[in-house]
Amino acid sequence: MRPWAEYLAERGLTVSVPLLPGHGTRWQDMQLTTWHDWYAEVDRALRELTARCSTVFVFGLSMGGALTLRLAAKHGDAVRGIVLVNPGNKVHGLAAHALPVVRHLVPTTKGVANDIAKEGTTEVGYTRVPLHAAHSLRQFFRLVDGELPQVTQPLLLLHSPQDHVVPPADSARVLSRVSSTDVREVLLEQSYHVATLDHDAERIFAESLAFVERLAPGLVGGKGSRSGG
Repeated sequence: MRPWAEYLAERGLTVSVPLLPGHGTRWQDMQLTTWHDWYAEVDRALRELTARCSTVFVFGLSMGGALTLRLAAKHGDAVRGIVLVNPGNKVHGLAAHALPVVRHLVPTTKGVANDIAKEGTTEVGYTRVPLHAAHSLRQFFRLVDGELPQVTQPLLLLHSPQDHVVPPADSARVLSRVSSTDVREVLLEQSYHVATLDHDAERIFAESLAFVERLAPGLVGGKGSRSGG
């Protein structure tokens, strides 16, 4: 997320990039957290931004897309618009249905980092994923799916047809269930899941900035309090 945030900040937007509990340290720390912890942190960051900025947008990648959608559903007009990149909507596969039991028997599974088409690019991520956290993520996805009709904000959704972590069906599901009327879908033909570090990164950055400029004219490069996501 950092290159995306830096791109926006360099163009005059106030940007917050909250570190989710259990993330960015050791996978053992994630084992102690649930979706309640992750959502509470982005909710806190949003409230902090709305106290400082006149207009706020929220951007999210993968699971962050689901967190973004819940913020939009819960905060209404406080969120001016949302940008999603390869948003997750469901834990797929037969194993997902076994998570409630298997998580008590097998503590972790292989990590999902580095689904990137661009050679020489590495995503910093955990090598293992605690199944307790995966089970909580599955619960969260189901919750957010039920709340999608409450999402009414303008929406820019960018997704990769070749995604080995989150299938395109998840983006299609989001688009079919939100109540937003201002919707734009962009295909990232040259990238895999972590598109913000892939060949289409600059396109994502530019498209998201144009989205902000269209919905909030004068914020980018202007003076006074501005917003980021």
